[in-house]
Amino acid sequence: MKNVLVLIHDDKGQEARLQAALDATRALKGHLNCLDVSPIVPFIGDMTGVSGGAVLIELERETETANAARMRQRLAGEDVQWSLKLVTGYFEQALELEATLADLIVVNRACDVLPLPDLRGLAASLVMQSGRPILAVPEETRGFNAAGAAVVAWNGSHEAASALAAAVPLLALASSVTIVEIDETDIVVPAEEAAAYLSRHGIHAQIMRWPDGRVAEGLIALAHASDWLVMGAFGHSRVREALFGGVTRRLLQESPIPLLLAH
Repeated sequence: MKNVLVLIHDDKGQEARLQAALDATRALKGHLNCLDVSPIVPFIGDMTGVSGGAVLIELERETETANAARMRQRLAGEDVQWSLKLVTGYFEQALELEATLADLIVVNRACDVLPLPDLRGLAASLVMQSGRPILAVPEETRGFNAAGAAVVAWNGSHEAASALAAAVPLLALASSVTIVEIDETDIVVPAEEAAAYLSRHGIHAQIMRWPDGRVAEGLIALAHASDWLVMGAFGHSRVREALFGGVTRRLLQESPIPLLLAH
């Protein structure tokens, strides 16, 4: 895990994304790839959307050109290898394209107060479409403590296993790792096997069992005493996860700490 991709855009969550990405890149001794996206914004006031939309796109491009210049100046003073690219397009498509050779994508877990363009579903969309693990951070965070206490949500699913495997390079840096087994009746792979898997990577995890039921509430409570959380995204059928439902949606809305998600 050496190639970290972060969304750069002049919005409220940019500082949180950048700080977390810088910390992750330092911890992994990797390269930070910054993608500054000037979004395509639909203009509702025009029947055709051509002239008004073109004006808005040009304004966004000017804003992001200035933002990119500020970011380059700032990154020049950071102790990481980095590159920055400025593109125009839709957030999801631009990040998915750039993620072809990325090991980790850093975005906000939610951005509820941002006006158009809307970033609220970006983390959920990327984790499903990009095929890459996502580090989704709260807007209020000002860093990512890879060396802190990590929690792994475990239910024996393929998604949980994918997230666990993706997180190994970062879990190896954590001061403590706790596997929280969600007590589900159809669990196939118990937490002991997940712990054994980690032990072969030199990671020694403790196991905690959480009764089935108020899973999201339990994970959020544990998150307040931890530094970051690993979980498989959208572990049930997409029908049951309609509109980003279930535990994944709740954690994306409310987690007080960064989430490492994989599907």
